[in-house]
Amino acid sequence: MAFLIDGKKISAEIKDELKEKVAALNAEGKYPCLAVILVGNDPASQVYVNNKKKACAYIGIKSLSYELSEDVSEEELLNLVRELNDNPECNGILVQLPLPKHIDEQKVIKTISPDKDVDGFHPESVGRLSIGTRGFKSCTPAGIIELLKRSNIETDGKECVIIGRSNIVGKPMGMLMLRENSTVTICHSHTANLKEVCKRADILIVAIGKREMIDESYVKPGATVIDVGMHRKEDGHLCGDVLFESVCKVAGAITPVPGGVGPMTIAMLMNNIVGAFYED
Repeated sequence: MAFLIDGKKISAEIKDELKEKVAALNAEGKYPCLAVILVGNDPASQVYVNNKKKACAYIGIKSLSYELSEDVSEEELLNLVRELNDNPECNGILVQLPLPKHIDEQKVIKTISPDKDVDGFHPESVGRLSIGTRGFKSCTPAGIIELLKRSNIETDGKECVIIGRSNIVGKPMGMLMLRENSTVTICHSHTANLKEVCKRADILIVAIGKREMIDESYVKPGATVIDVGMHRKEDGHLCGDVLFESVCKVAGAITPVPGGVGPMTIAMLMNNIVGAFYED
């Protein structure tokens, strides 16, 4: 049976560490602050935003909340982002995605100052990540790095296969694993012999967006398997892109869904906000 990588436990440790850092910053007269913008009333987005607010409250980060109607104009939203860019009390801006169809998400992301882009989605943030200079790291990939490090899973010289090439997970994940001296392969829908490529991996990171697609036939015995997927089954239970019951029989370590990668995303968002006050 594979070792279970406990994202809940590790994220709680990170939040406690950040709580101490924020207390020290407050003693110096520094007050981390996150502005969260929610457009519309999508239930899933509301849950995500509430979870971020709770994390801020626990750690001691001030949060500003802006809830805009579904029919808000793109220009109104962009003007709010520009105001927050200029607000010295706010050092992080998060616009909850997805946005309504009449709003250009990329235009909104590009309007956020790269120095306040705590999601790490701005093209300049991505550029900084690619060349290894100071900047905000994409939260989910950064969380996966912490899962590996805090679980004592060796990355140096290891073969890492990432399934999925999204801008949010796959591509930044590849760059971060390169930083950790892994040999990286990124697979996608056009990859030939996907199963054979995956079976080479010492570390297999699955962000393909297909429910329980990856079973034990894709996994090298003893490999570490990180499941980024999140799906709800017909019975209401959550599952990932990995068929957990099958893969845990051959993997050396595996993240569960829920309780694996998910909690780390918010923890690393908080880490980005606090990290803005520190030099690398």
